[in-house]
Amino acid sequence: MSIEDTRELSEVHTRHSTFRAISALILREMSTTYGRSPGGYIWAILEPAAGVALLTAVFSAGFRTPPLGTSFPLFYASGLLIFMTYLEIAQKMAATLNFSRALFEYPRVTFADALIARLLLNTMTQILVHLILFTGIFVVLSIETVINFQAIMWGYATALSLAVGVGILNSCLFVAYPIWQTIWAVTNRPLFIISCLFYTFESVPQPYRDYLWWNPLVHVVGFMRDGFYPYYQPTYTSAVYPIMLGTVLTIVGLFLLKRYHRDILDK
Repeated sequence: MSIEDTRELSEVHTRHSTFRAISALILREMSTTYGRSPGGYIWAILEPAAGVALLTAVFSAGFRTPPLGTSFPLFYASGLLIFMTYLEIAQKMAATLNFSRALFEYPRVTFADALIARLLLNTMTQILVHLILFTGIFVVLSIETVINFQAIMWGYATALSLAVGVGILNSCLFVAYPIWQTIWAVTNRPLFIISCLFYTFESVPQPYRDYLWWNPLVHVVGFMRDGFYPYYQPTYTSAVYPIMLGTVLTIVGLFLLKRYHRDILDK
């Protein structure tokens, strides 16, 4: 057998090992996250549904119509669900090193395997939950609209890019500097208010609108709203800004993990 043949077999074996490691990590994540709590995956659906229902009940009591359209559930679901997707995936990926710390003692399990496993499982879970909730809203309320799937795809692409970047960087920083986890949680609380979940970007007066533009989640929510309201044209949205920001954060996070993850885990 030649050296090239040996090298090819080694690469194939490595790819298979990586696939098996990621698959095993996904199954472990499913059992620990959704298999031990009452209701399991049902709670993953009920939690965002309850959030949309609460916002609908509160704001419909004070306003006759939502800022867009006539359906309060659709307006708040189109903003809240994608916001929670970013938040959930970013938080899950940020906790990867602590969650899988013991498994990194095995040579076949790497931090990249753990990050990919968490990303795949939580992305699929969020998309499934959204399909169920949006279908329920459209069927129960008999909503008729023209859905712009391209805009919705941009919404998911920008949300995932941000979530991956923030999650990977924080997965390193949370372990290296435990105090950063508390600081991050405190500084992120205003995001619920300043991400255009309860209002439209155009309704914000100047000069605050210009400041708000720099919140990348505003663009994510804008794309999603564009997808469900054909007459709404958010000219302020930019896919480049949140995706580039997420890419830079991902590169920095991967560099820190590649270079320092063993030192961090041994602390």
